[in-house]
Amino acid sequence: MTVTRKHTALPKAQILVEALPWLTRHHGKTVVVKFGGNAMVDEELKAAFAQDVVFLRHAGLKPVVVHGGGPQISRALETHGIVSEFKAGLRVTTEDAMDVIRMVLAGQVQRELVGLLNRHGPLAVGLTGEDAHTLTATKHQPEIDGELVDIGRVGEITEIDTGAIEALLADGRIPVVSSIARSQDDHHVYNVNADTAAAALAAALGAETLMVLTDVEGLYEDWPNSDEVISRLTASQLEKLLPDLSSGMVPKMEGCLHAVRNGVNTARVIDGRVQHSILLEIFTDEGIGTMVVPDEQGES
Repeated sequence: MTVTRKHTALPKAQILVEALPWLTRHHGKTVVVKFGGNAMVDEELKAAFAQDVVFLRHAGLKPVVVHGGGPQISRALETHGIVSEFKAGLRVTTEDAMDVIRMVLAGQVQRELVGLLNRHGPLAVGLTGEDAHTLTATKHQPEIDGELVDIGRVGEITEIDTGAIEALLADGRIPVVSSIARSQDDHHVYNVNADTAAAALAAALGAETLMVLTDVEGLYEDWPNSDEVISRLTASQLEKLLPDLSSGMVPKMEGCLHAVRNGVNTARVIDGRVQHSILLEIFTDEGIGTMVVPDEQGES
């Protein structure tokens, strides 16, 4: 006999049941999350992000967090009297600027994030791409108007060693990785775009999913004429759209493309301004943001 009396907690049970197939599908899988945008500077969003990542870990997934620190770096450079300059969407990084960037990423942003995660238990361990040769890079020179431009100590990843991250994951920890790389050529370090670093790590780790937090709802169909978000597209469809994207979205979407072309099952750009956007994307039927998937066999 079924009791029809409504219980006030029933919607919570229904939400958990809806999450069940997604929990089953993702159990034991690695998820790389790129932390950035408003979620990085708003206190409530930061706390919600930490809760989401810890939830993933307790739900049987293996989250890896990769972060940059644009706003914090700009503030620190200003304090040190160093002017922020961007070329081709990348920060021009002098030797002096690199010292400040390294200090901010590894000593401030990473520490705060590790602290937020560890409020929930002894879970997070911070490292930079320098540690255990996790990320190795050479000098990146973007092309502007047909010419290669020197933008200082900005790196292009040439090699990844996932050993330290995999050891932490095997131990049940949450690695928090700052997007700095050791140099392949000298004894210095490089500043690496965090979207690019997250995508490269997701591919190297054989992650199930790459999730990139942004300050928009996803990839728009026809911005600025429409705010309709593309909910799903293939790698080839994305590749055709890349030349027309805004400069801020290019590294994010190039990262998604790289990930799904190199063994990652899905790459998603999600709105980090929405509290618990990670859980909404992974564990609900609706999902939010834009999901990129590999081309089907035979699809060009």
